[in-house]
Amino acid sequence: MAFVWLCFAGILVILIQVAIFGVPVLRHISYSRHLNRNHCYAGDSLEMVEIIRNEKRLPVIWLRLEAMLPASFSFQSQEVMQISKGSIYQNHRSVFTLKPYNKITRHHPFIAQNRGVYILETVSMSGGDLFGLFSNTELVPVNASLSVYPTLLSIDDMPSSYRTWQGELEVSRWVVEDPFLILGTREYSGNDPMNRIHWKASARTGQLQVYKQGYTADPEVIVYVNVQVNADMWNVVSDPEMVERALSYAATAASYLIQQGMKVGFGHNAIHDTKSIQAIRIQPGYGKAHLDDILKAMAEVQMKCLQPFEQFMKDELDLRNEGETWDYLLITGHVSEQIEEQIWRLRSRGNSVMVLPIHAEMPSGKEEIA
Repeated sequence: MAFVWLCFAGILVILIQVAIFGVPVLRHISYSRHLNRNHCYAGDSLEMVEIIRNEKRLPVIWLRLEAMLPASFSFQSQEVMQISKGSIYQNHRSVFTLKPYNKITRHHPFIAQNRGVYILETVSMSGGDLFGLFSNTELVPVNASLSVYPTLLSIDDMPSSYRTWQGELEVSRWVVEDPFLILGTREYSGNDPMNRIHWKASARTGQLQVYKQGYTADPEVIVYVNVQVNADMWNVVSDPEMVERALSYAATAASYLIQQGMKVGFGHNAIHDTKSIQAIRIQPGYGKAHLDDILKAMAEVQMKCLQPFEQFMKDELDLRNEGETWDYLLITGHVSEQIEEQIWRLRSRGNSVMVLPIHAEMPSGKEEIA
């Protein structure tokens, strides 16, 4: 009889602990996760921060957190979590206890290895009683995102043909003076027209002074990337590394030219949104905010072709008004006869076009200006 009562008492204790620790285990438990930045360049170091709070007077015997994260996030420490890594995603799992009215903050440093846009949507949170007889699971929304921009290169690592083109572009900014841009005064050279003499400055200095003028508006550069690595490719990109290199070239060019005070635009013929059927075209603009828009568009490039590059260029010609002239930088793995025809049409309208070839293997200074 004593044994029966002992069993009954044991079952009662188990049920009580289930009722106390198991059933309300996830009540008044809050969880949040965020990244210390919402954008970075490929290869940059970041930090993921988790905050777990137990806001009740009872302890949590065990709490398990599971999340699916991109495989390209290379975490530097795995001491407090188990990681099962696949080719596209990795599963993170961690188990711990929480004291009453306890807060835990965990910092996870990682490296964002690959370009792309990554969305962290939910985390699975599970808890239960001491013996695991009862457990409860909830999906906690996270709603964090990270845009990873293409890797930036140094100008010395860019192809020699690009460096030559860039130098010519910078020199062309200072060829023609702008009569509406006055930067100050300078001494009369003897060849200056009389209407440029600054009489007040001349009287003040005792020597003839003329207006010092600025120069014509900066060139407006359009950087276009072709994700077709060859003329036979369609839909899925057959050489992603080549396209990633093209995007790195484009990001480096756009970043440097905007830093030099030039207007830069960007476009590509890849799919960037499964719901969109229009190719991306960002009009030339100045400043860091505009550069961020361009780099984000580069991060969104998917390894699928939306339309042939010759059609993309034909649409470009149809969209431009007569008299508009820009400097085009075309980054492409091949130039077919159809693409060459569209380039000729662009040049015939007074546009400058530079073709930067992307090869399957890194060339050693052999690129040529088309």
